[in-house]
Amino acid sequence: MIRAILNARPLGGHDPIDVTIVDGVIASIAPAGTVAARDFAEGEAVDVEGRWLLPGLWDEHVHFTQWAQHLTRLDLSGAETAAEAVAIVRSAIVHGEFEDESVIIGGGFRDGLWPDEPTAELLDTVVPDRPVVLISGDVHCAWLNTLALERYGFDSPDGILREEEAFAVTAMIDASTNEELDRWVAQAAADAAARGVVGIVDLEMRWNHADWQRRVAEGFDTLRVEFGIYPDDLDRAIEAGLRTGDSVGGTVSVGPLKVITDGSLNTRTAYCCDPYPEEAPNPYGRLLVPPCDLQPMLVKARDAGLAATVHAIGDAANRLALDAFAALGGGGRIEHAQLVHEADVPRFAALGVTASVQPEHLLDDRDVAAHYWRGRTQRAFAVRSLIDAGAHVVLGSDAPVANLDPWRAIAAATTRTRDHREPFHPEQCISVVEAIGCSTRTRVEVGEPADLIAVEFDPLEADEALLRTMPVALTLLGGRVTFSIIDTVRTPIEVVEL
Repeated sequence: MIRAILNARPLGGHDPIDVTIVDGVIASIAPAGTVAARDFAEGEAVDVEGRWLLPGLWDEHVHFTQWAQHLTRLDLSGAETAAEAVAIVRSAIVHGEFEDESVIIGGGFRDGLWPDEPTAELLDTVVPDRPVVLISGDVHCAWLNTLALERYGFDSPDGILREEEAFAVTAMIDASTNEELDRWVAQAAADAAARGVVGIVDLEMRWNHADWQRRVAEGFDTLRVEFGIYPDDLDRAIEAGLRTGDSVGGTVSVGPLKVITDGSLNTRTAYCCDPYPEEAPNPYGRLLVPPCDLQPMLVKARDAGLAATVHAIGDAANRLALDAFAALGGGGRIEHAQLVHEADVPRFAALGVTASVQPEHLLDDRDVAAHYWRGRTQRAFAVRSLIDAGAHVVLGSDAPVANLDPWRAIAAATTRTRDHREPFHPEQCISVVEAIGCSTRTRVEVGEPADLIAVEFDPLEADEALLRTMPVALTLLGGRVTFSIIDTVRTPIEVVEL
């Protein structure tokens, strides 16, 4: 356990400081040089050598098991056509990336602007004798070949499954053992800590209680975890006495009920006030949970002590979610808030509804949004408008939809660009201080939990590329090192004056 951090720079350009930690809490903050390493036992002090000290980062929306699995699957994110995606699959088979007889699984494709159609027949031309399941980047769509359709019992002429069917096949292809999953999860947690992450909200679509109880019993303590519960398991959670905020051991606690009320933009199923510009099976998208079902579900959860968060991407879905929270007297949280009508922006603050936004999606979706939400993109990912209206905004990744890395979210929220493109609606940019505030839950203050990180450069002076790749030197969770490239002080040091 660390008892002192020597010679750190707080965010904002103030004079260097020494921080003392006792029992996982910040006990004192003093001018640099006040605390001497010789006053502590071996291994109790760390000299961060003038690096910048910040609160630890949170990713407020992840699907952690899927993220851990995603890191082991074939990456299709670079495909710009269906033919290119098939070529990536063909190359992986030729190079022996899949075990014989195994289901071929890939992920990350985005077909919203593809000039050619993904079809089962197209996949069959490459892999006629093995099942192929490809999961879209937004996880709301799956592309199967004929053998996979037959194996998993789906009837789709074009091999495309959307929403509930896509979620179902994603669950079916999970043949990993608990031991494999937990090993991948442990590695993903270590990778997250290396990016300065101290906590996640895990909204994995499975019975998370059992998974995290098992992981805690096995010694998992790399991150703070709040795990979600889905409607199919609501009664089970109530019977088990689970309540939001309750600890299940270690660093893991019960999170919210998660309800998915519409689809996604890339799959053209986000539920919108205006129709999509081209002929589609669902011109306005899909409303998966109507208000007559949503409100009673939220009441049931609330009465059982479970907070609620609602997935809403389209502006019509956001309006209905806000209506449901209003009927409950306010509170709650909306995941994504990707397209919000101007009249609904002030309702977030008025109702006390948190907007959980994933800024990296705005860059992934900017061209798709420009096409399908033409004339409305000024209110897509309207983080500036939400903050100015007084809303509580938190940032996340929705991993595996985007990488679990809050620095990417911070960069996207503050610059709304990458790869040297012009910013996407720069009027919606927020400051780096605001973005870090939306990505943290603590402060560098006496009495606060010692969830801290030290980074190599001043985030307030960093450009988009540096923010996105910000090097992290140290991560502490309650004063305990979860990642470090800094040697613990073992002999008295001379404090460097800056």
